[in-house]
Amino acid sequence: MSPTSRPLTTAALAQLFHARTGLDATFFVRAPGRVNLIGEHIDYNDLAVLPAAIQREVRIVLRPRDDAHVRLTNVDERFGTREFELSSSIAPFEQGDWGNYAKAAAELFARERGATRGFDALVIGDIPPAAGLSSSSALTVACGLAFAAANGLARDPLDLADALARAERYVGTNSGGMDQAACLSGRADHALRIEFRPLKVEPVPLPSDWRFLIAHSGVQADKSGAAREAYNTRRAECAQALAAVLIDPELTPELQAGMPPTYRGLLARIGAERLAWIALRQLDGALARRFRHVVSEGARVERARKALVAGDIEIFGQLMDDSHTSLADDYEASHPALDRLVALAHQHGALGARLTGAGFGGCIVALVRERDAERLRAALERDFYGGNAGDALLIARASAGASVEPLAQVLARA
Repeated sequence: MSPTSRPLTTAALAQLFHARTGLDATFFVRAPGRVNLIGEHIDYNDLAVLPAAIQREVRIVLRPRDDAHVRLTNVDERFGTREFELSSSIAPFEQGDWGNYAKAAAELFARERGATRGFDALVIGDIPPAAGLSSSSALTVACGLAFAAANGLARDPLDLADALARAERYVGTNSGGMDQAACLSGRADHALRIEFRPLKVEPVPLPSDWRFLIAHSGVQADKSGAAREAYNTRRAECAQALAAVLIDPELTPELQAGMPPTYRGLLARIGAERLAWIALRQLDGALARRFRHVVSEGARVERARKALVAGDIEIFGQLMDDSHTSLADDYEASHPALDRLVALAHQHGALGARLTGAGFGGCIVALVRERDAERLRAALERDFYGGNAGDALLIARASAGASVEPLAQVLARA
């Protein structure tokens, strides 16, 4: 998966910070990526999703400053150093620049939370960028926690997740709130059922013999770059489709009776099957396909949660397959490389497989029993990567959410 930097111990990271700045870091921040198991492109439609935080993460060591200056250095020299002033209105770097995710958090904390102190920081990460595993949101969350620590501000996970989801739109992508919530609320060995408006997270235990294998297609899917227009277009199409369906006369009594005029309200009161018939009267073309994906995916998430609780791996796998088909055909968010990986995963023992993240490239996630996980990994290594997968394959481990601590405490535990 071509991590941004090879792992360093926290002690080595602190030593490197001192070598580069002549200062001693005082805080340590970590923020994990996430894999979405099911529920794609529906968080921004306020429907529940089912991701898990993973073991790949962004880590930061930092020292607060007495002024508003922010200086971030990345261990990976390809990313360079970024400097700016903490303010309630910060001009962005050029589109796609990694420093914009720090600026997103900075502007939010200055505008809404009264932050006045910047920091010096050293950043390292092993979440592959533009892979659909939330490297960007992990960086935004990590920087948010850094600003909170530097300014002595509260950092309730749900409150911060909601705020940072809004903040990340600074980069120009009208994303939902799944990534930040998963990053901040992750729990070891659990998936997370996440609801929106209001934000609510329910940890759901993962069966001990289930494994989720992540495989990178080799195609970059940068939501702050080339994939941004496609992503934002899909979100706008979902809103247009919903508005068109809501004018159907059959829904008037329900709306008058207080049904919320949202996808969630429609699914709760009308149901996916009846909605499909109503949508046929109001929609055609791309809008019909987008609407069909959203309502069917929303229903799949609820069935998947039940299958997870029941330990029914076959049903969960079939729902993943149905999700990928819907994403490929109705949402048009897949890519030939993703489709090929999904097909190969099935040939070699996966019980379900789908693209994960926004799509248009990035990764798939495949469900397999523990006893078959290594066989599947080896088969994909051979048949997709030609024996040279490098770091493109990962057996995900559901992990704890983001945290910030005094560096001395972290080093004392090491």
